[in-house]
Amino acid sequence: DIKQSISELLKDKTILVTGGTGSFGNKFIKTVLDEYTVKKVIVYSRDELKQYEMQQRLAKYSSKMRYFIGDVRDLTRLNLAMKGVDIVVHAAAIKQVPAAEYNPMECIKTNINGAMNLIDACIDQGVKRVVALSTDKASSPINLYGATKLASDKLFVASNSSYAAGHETRFAVVRYGNVMGSRGSVIPFFMLIRETGVLPI
Repeated sequence: DIKQSISELLKDKTILVTGGTGSFGNKFIKTVLDEYTVKKVIVYSRDELKQYEMQQRLAKYSSKMRYFIGDVRDLTRLNLAMKGVDIVVHAAAIKQVPAAEYNPMECIKTNINGAMNLIDACIDQGVKRVVALSTDKASSPINLYGATKLASDKLFVASNSSYAAGHETRFAVVRYGNVMGSRGSVIPFFMLIRETGVLPI
């Protein structure tokens, strides 16, 4: 039974989610808190307003929640946040294709350098399991976002053999496709402009 296996994996564990206030983080964290018995969930993200709003939504779980303002570009802060963490879910990224094209260095700093920082911090702090979220755009990428996520995927996969050898940390990557209605996706945009009667394609 898959749910039983997940329950055993998460039981009494401390989980840290980078980019935890995003669409995935919100759903994942609420599901974990509602359905499993975890010790603690740490949200690691840059946006204090989104963290505040999340605290209000998840107020009944406040005893199990911790909120860290931090950026995956900051290795020192990541190392501090990772202390005592068992499982990391890495969802932080610059994801908007046009924003990545217009700000290529920022995309590289977050999606590639940030991935390497996360890998280093997880190994240094003895995190047991790391799951990094990828994207369908990393398969034969045609834009910078996809290319940075492909590079990130390769870093995580290669770290199992060439980098984390002799350590307990294990890395996995999961391809996470488009999600209907997620922040920045096309459906909320269409809903916003439907009153105009014009649908741009």
